[in-house]
Amino acid sequence: MALELDPRKTALVMIDLQQGILAAPRFPHAVEDVVARNLTLARALKAKGGRVVAVRVDFGPGGSLAPKGAIDAAPMGDPPADFADLRPEVLALAPDLIVTKRQWGAFHGTDLDLYLRQLGVETVLVAGVATNMGVESTVREGWSLGYGMVVIEDASSTVSADWHAFAIDNILPRISRVRSTDAVLRALEAA
Repeated sequence: MALELDPRKTALVMIDLQQGILAAPRFPHAVEDVVARNLTLARALKAKGGRVVAVRVDFGPGGSLAPKGAIDAAPMGDPPADFADLRPEVLALAPDLIVTKRQWGAFHGTDLDLYLRQLGVETVLVAGVATNMGVESTVREGWSLGYGMVVIEDASSTVSADWHAFAIDNILPRISRVRSTDAVLRALEAA
């Protein structure tokens, strides 16, 4: 089914395109390819009157601002000083909003929902790192809030190709539409 978009009612939410997250290899799409596709999508959407949101995660020193629930996997230690810094090329886009989150999803505990509703946004494009963590959590939250969610598969990546494929094939189609960068660009051109 072809994707139809009204750019004025659409926002691109770019997840965790920041120094600390992008410092490690990602799969199945390389970090630089993911960043380039996000930038291409952002420019195309802005040119048509849409909104661009850059999201970063910052758990604070030693994870002091992270959720406090008990977990089995050890949290990361003290991150490097630039961990939460957005990549310079993302900042150069002059995003309409920069969201700092303290958990995986971009809606909970932030002003993202309020901002999007005030602008009349109905469709949220989501891309970034990691597919099965920040991207999936944001899509789950947005879907439950009633937004039309679209995941851009080749503009997202994670720690393994298997984890990416599981989210793309099994979870995300049940709460969003999954499309390629080219499909979204075609929809924007047609709008």
